[in-house]
Order: sequence, then C-alpha cells, then structure tokens
Amino acid sequence: MNIERWNALLRELGVPLETETFSRLQSAYAEGHRAYHTSRHIDECLSLLDELKRLCERPAEVECALWFHDAIYEPMSKSNEERSADWAAEFLNSSGAARDVASRVRSHVMATCHEAPPPDADSKVVVDIDLSILGAESSRYEEFERDVRKEYRWVPRFIYGPKRAAILQSFLDRPRIYQCAPMFERFEEKARANMAKAIHALGYRSPES
Repeated sequence: MNIERWNALLRELGVPLETETFSRLQSAYAEGHRAYHTSRHIDECLSLLDELKRLCERPAEVECALWFHDAIYEPMSKSNEERSADWAAEFLNSSGAARDVASRVRSHVMATCHEAPPPDADSKVVVDIDLSILGAESSRYEEFERDVRKEYRWVPRFIYGPKRAAILQSFLDRPRIYQCAPMFERFEEKARANMAKAIHALGYRSPES
C-alpha cells in the first residue's frame, strides 16, 4: 500500500486525487488487533492482481475492491464485509464516480463474505485473489494460520479448534475453491493440502487428508 499506487488507482477510476482516505486505510490496516488482515495482505493481493489483470473486465474496480475489502475488521463482528463495502461505495460516490461503479465495487467487496458463488467475472477475480493465501507455500500458509489464531486469541482453544476446522472444511467441501482457471491450476491442489493438514493439526481429520 503506497501513495503512488493509490493515486494511480484514482486516476484510473477518474476521480480526484486525495490522501485522506489513503491515510484512513493505512491506519485501519495497522490496527493493533490485526495479525493477518494487515497491509501485507493487501500488498499480496495487489501484487497478484498485477499478474491477473487480463482476467478483469474493469481492473480498476477490482483493485479498488481489494484496497477496501478488509478495511473494517473486528473479529467479533459479522458485518465487517458489509461495512467495508459501504465505506468503498461511500468513498466512490462522494468522489464523483458513477453510481454503477460504486455499486459494482460494493458487490465485489461483499463477495468476500465467501458465502455464495461470486456473482460476476470481476467478483470471481477478487474472491480468488482474497483466497490465494490458502494455496500459498506451506510455510506462508502456516504463518497465516498462526496469525488468524492471534486475531482470535481471546477465544479458548476448545471453542476455536472446532470452529476453525469447520470453516476450513467448508472450503474443502466445495467442488472447487478457485473460479478462475489460472487460479484453479495454480492454487487448488496446494490449498486443499494446506487446509487438510491444518484441520489435522487442530485435532480433527479431514476426508481429504
């Protein structure tokens, strides 16, 4: 996350340059209770987007969604995605972007709830990029699991273990984790291996292990 990239995004979106929202986003991703959902996650997402822009119908809108998709992150809240999506839409509307742009970006952010199949091609890119950590190399994935646990450090292990295992199993139960062909080919097999191993480490057994 750097100001040069932020300014380039605003130019692509056709909205005036401003730094206040950039500073607010930086502060949000630096909140002390975060361990995984930090600026590092956004940087990794943006780096991967640079490789996948050819898949996007509207790359700037995909990038905007990635900047905002975890802007609000409170582990005890169930409205993080909605509030992040609202922030993105409010920023775009107040900046003079077309309403359909704000609506699409909001939809992309909401797709990172991971509760339903992404509704369109660009949302698929956003979701696949957000989930790319699942298919990371083993050491990075293990770091991810440790960081997620830190964000829920207040949850007793006997509660965290089965809930985390259930979340991971819900992804394994899907016919496919990644919707875009290049992402499927690159990450699907490794993601399934990583999550099966993590479920086992939590004291459970995945059917895929």
